Amino acid sequence: MQDEKQTFKRELGLLNATSLVAGSMIGSGIFIVTAAMARDVGSAAWLLVIWLVTGLLTMSAALSYGELAGMMPNAGGQFVYIQRAYGKLMSFLYGWTVFTVIQTGVIAAVAVAFANYSAVFFPVLENKLFTIGDSYAFSNKQILAMASIVLLTYINTKGVQSGKTIQLIFTIAKLFALFALIVLGLYVGLQTDVLSNNFSNMWEASKTVLNQDGTVTVTKLAGIALLGAMGATIINSLFSSDAWNNVTFIAGEIKDPKKNIPRSLFLGTLIVTIIYILANIAYLALLPMNGTPIGESVVNNGIMFAAQDRVGAAAANVIMGNIGVFVMAGLIMVSTFGCNSGLILSGGRLFYAMSKDGLFFKEASHLNRNNVPAKALWFQCIWACVLCISGKYGDLLTYSTFASLLFYILTIYGIFILRKKEPNAERPYKAFGYPIIPAIYIVITSLICITLLIYDTKSTGLGLFIVGLGIPVYSFIKPKE
Repeated sequence: MQDEKQTFKRELGLLNATSLVAGSMIGSGIFIVTAAMARDVGSAAWLLVIWLVTGLLTMSAALSYGELAGMMPNAGGQFVYIQRAYGKLMSFLYGWTVFTVIQTGVIAAVAVAFANYSAVFFPVLENKLFTIGDSYAFSNKQILAMASIVLLTYINTKGVQSGKTIQLIFTIAKLFALFALIVLGLYVGLQTDVLSNNFSNMWEASKTVLNQDGTVTVTKLAGIALLGAMGATIINSLFSSDAWNNVTFIAGEIKDPKKNIPRSLFLGTLIVTIIYILANIAYLALLPMNGTPIGESVVNNGIMFAAQDRVGAAAANVIMGNIGVFVMAGLIMVSTFGCNSGLILSGGRLFYAMSKDGLFFKEASHLNRNNVPAKALWFQCIWACVLCISGKYGDLLTYSTFASLLFYILTIYGIFILRKKEPNAERPYKAFGYPIIPAIYIVITSLICITLLIYDTKSTGLGLFIVGLGIPVYSFIKPKE
């Protein structure tokens, strides 16, 4: 068949790879999750510490992945790394989780976020088409979300050139807009005493809970309780910083991948880490940390009780007044659309690699005349749209984030395994600070996972259940040796 004569073409340079890393990481999270984190720790200093730790963990993981990417510059990325270190079962469990919830769930959630902010400009999107009981409603927003996924999938089937152009344009646009928000935020905020007030008792931590009757309960945090709260809430910043590994999925289309993938992982995660920390400083310069859920203005609400947790929108309101709501909505639309472009582009390559090993639909192993795995992209599109319809993508993301962290730990531990199993394998790039930095990442992330098991047993248990469900599926579909 013609499909099987096609091969990936290396058309992506360092700039494209870096834009994919940064663009896939920056979605809607940075504009929202700080509110929940503020309620969980109640301290400006500890809030910034959590974002700094998140950045350092992400960068250390990315630098460790560089060694694996240099060894195995093939389409599929993390799936390939896990298989080489642990075998087919473990790599299937990773691919299974990525397909069922991680990649497709993120695509669905980001698409719905795009639709939610589009509704600021087009209120008709809020119209519900039908409801089922009190728990489910299908609206025009879900139609727009699915349409955006289909559109981006179609664009990516036309060749990597089309996908990389969309990705680069939207990444540059969102980076420029974020820098503008940070600069303007600091300029306006530093002319007030908001930042100094937020840091007046910066190490005094507390957990704030909004009760059903509208009252607020504040509990002081110190020692083990503070560490537990930080370990539980860091899941928010880690999720906002995720998807950096997507660039490894498209290794087959990157020029000089042994050098450019490690470089893009470092540059992309560094850029995003700096932006995220500066954005949070800008928030703290514009809005008081504490507030009231019944405040009459964004300043009265504070960071903790920003309307619908939209801290970014509240910050923009302080800078520009009511028009800031529309400016921020536009920024998040650009951010989420560009984020999904990268997620859709890269995800199909992982499922292509799975199919090549007989662990996914056979049709997904073919490339079309544009040298892209079009059928793998459409399988991904269909399931992501199903998750949009289900309305459960948010829950699935919560369940799968824990599983995602486990696979990061396994993958980085795979460096130790492969150093022992294959000491003479070619390693154009070696993990930064090996063995100390990778080991520190494994220990800290493991402690975070243990904390999540204690503080959020339901979500972590369901995450493990989704992974475990892949075992009987593997037994049914595994290729005969």
